[in-house]
Amino acid sequence: MANRHLSRSVAMQSLFEWDFSGQDKSKINSIVQRNVEQFAPGLEDSVFVETLINGVLKKQKKIDSVIEKAAPEWPLEQIAAVDRNVLRIGLYELLFGNKKEVPNKVAINEAIELAKTFGGDSSGKFVNGVLGTVYREMGGEEEDEEKEKKPEKLIEEKLGGAVVYKRKNGGIEFALVHDVFGYWTLSKGRIEEGESAFDGAKREIAEEIGLDVEVGKELGKNEYVASDPEKGKIKKSVTYFLASAKNEDIKLKQTGGLDDAKWFKMKELPELKIYDDIRGILTEAIKELNKK
Repeated sequence: MANRHLSRSVAMQSLFEWDFSGQDKSKINSIVQRNVEQFAPGLEDSVFVETLINGVLKKQKKIDSVIEKAAPEWPLEQIAAVDRNVLRIGLYELLFGNKKEVPNKVAINEAIELAKTFGGDSSGKFVNGVLGTVYREMGGEEEDEEKEKKPEKLIEEKLGGAVVYKRKNGGIEFALVHDVFGYWTLSKGRIEEGESAFDGAKREIAEEIGLDVEVGKELGKNEYVASDPEKGKIKKSVTYFLASAKNEDIKLKQTGGLDDAKWFKMKELPELKIYDDIRGILTEAIKELNKK
């Protein structure tokens, strides 16, 4: 509906101004009132503007964490202010909105249009990539409105990670990290130039969760596509290893879309919410450990 689109435009402009001026929540009401009077006099659905803004501000910490997870190579503060606040509105509607009033695909399409209208040349593509990533994580189908007829050539990036384990009291425990989408997964990170996947995995685990590990056998590789506001879509290939921990003190040091890190006993794994591809890597690790 045109009225709703106008409301989203006012909400985005207001959040942009609030963000740009230091995120002082005490000023948001006056900002909204001024923008409604200036850009949408006589707006019939001003309640929707307030719902969007109040919702974004209430869920900002969670929403920003999701942005960091969906675009891990781009720090939140370095994303263009317009793109950042369009994403906040889109993610609020996608994750917390009334699905009967605003279906997921409508929320995504509206955010893309806002990005095209108010952002730069690549804003629409970037917003589509980030929201599409989140939508797929939620179990939805990939958005295809921005797809070209010819296959898109993707930049490739290599990462290293590991199934980190320790033996304790006659059993085996695994170190997992928890992401903002609610899944337990494996510690991993980008391989630096001139670095092997083996060395990269060891370094990243130490930097991310504070564990010194002895890296062993390669378990397999996973691939996925992430979005970058400048580079576009990036094909990421992760090489996973089996690694034994030399110390037990696990502590999340680098967030990047993560919010927890813990040890789990083998018998606890089936009850955890784990990505299917990661569960496959864990299964390979358990097979190897059972041989020892």
